[in-house]
Amino acid sequence: MTKMTTISENYNNIRAEIVELLNAARSAVSRNVNALMTATYWEIGRRIVQSEQAGQKRAEYGDVLIQRLAKDLSALFGRGFGPRNLAQMRSFYLTWPQDNILQTPSAKSPTPILFKEIHGNSSAIQALAKQFQLPWSAYVRLLSVKRPEARTFYETEALRLGWSVRQLDRQIGSQFYERIALSQNKAAMLEKAENSEPSNLVTPEEAIKDPFVLEFLDLKDEYSESDLEEALIQRLTDFLLELGDDFAFLGRQRRLRIDDTWFRIDLVFFHRRLRGLVIADLKVGKFSYADAGQMHLYLNYAREHWMKPGENPPVGLILCTEKGAAEAHYALDNLPNKVLAAEYQTVLPDEKLIAEELERSRRELEKRASVSRAQRESADLHPRRRTR
Repeated sequence: MTKMTTISENYNNIRAEIVELLNAARSAVSRNVNALMTATYWEIGRRIVQSEQAGQKRAEYGDVLIQRLAKDLSALFGRGFGPRNLAQMRSFYLTWPQDNILQTPSAKSPTPILFKEIHGNSSAIQALAKQFQLPWSAYVRLLSVKRPEARTFYETEALRLGWSVRQLDRQIGSQFYERIALSQNKAAMLEKAENSEPSNLVTPEEAIKDPFVLEFLDLKDEYSESDLEEALIQRLTDFLLELGDDFAFLGRQRRLRIDDTWFRIDLVFFHRRLRGLVIADLKVGKFSYADAGQMHLYLNYAREHWMKPGENPPVGLILCTEKGAAEAHYALDNLPNKVLAAEYQTVLPDEKLIAEELERSRRELEKRASVSRAQRESADLHPRRRTR
């Protein structure tokens, strides 16, 4: 018994050490990737600006240059180099020229970077990366702050307090700079801003799965927020495809970007008889009007960017689940006329049928998870004896 207790204590110690080591390594990887990505984008912006100036500062030259670069770079490196992204890189350099890059004291480089040395030189890019202490997502958010003094304030506080992008976004959205300028007790407000909530902390996995990082590394983005949601999406995909040959599966966790915000649509189908897209989004919780508003945002985007000539406008399917209740709602308000809406209601599966399948799948998955958990706990309590 004493031997088993000693082994258990030793195991807990080494497990804690390895977990700490892996978390530290992943944090370092995410920081390095973000710094290199940000430095690369800044350098791309610098070269675009230099080329524009060489083109006699003609506005049309800059537009043509970005469009052509976007086409060629996207063909070579995949997502992340569209015209909007390249324009942001140009704005990034113009907003943060070399002399305006804020640094923490420990990050200051002892020697200046000579830009003529950066010609695909990895060591030069790494040296440049040390100049950027915030992730690219933070700089993108700061670009939306038009007043230079406000932008400098947010950047300084983000560096000083180690704000996550979530915190930075919330502070900008709540006009923290303007509020603190009007406040009689500025010290108290700044002290309050130093406190981080658990929900603001970003794990290394989340940092690496940032859409900007995924684009930079040209990685697939096919992960789900939770095991339950992942399993439900798979079950619902199978269920809808089994209803007949009307549904054709097109994609899963389809990403779209509106302004500087990323969204993920759980499922995209094409309905053959209706000749239109069906956008399905799962919410593990109760239905709210915010869900309907977000779905209409998806539909407007899909109609503008994904709909092909000859197709009918897309329709949304909102799936909500919580213990003891499940709902399914079609969003048909965006259809151009009542006749088409009536046709959709006739051909699409009954909402009640989908809700029942959603609830049944949820109960079954939770039951399986409960059984698996019980089996693991039993195995931990009654470990098998090792045979010699």
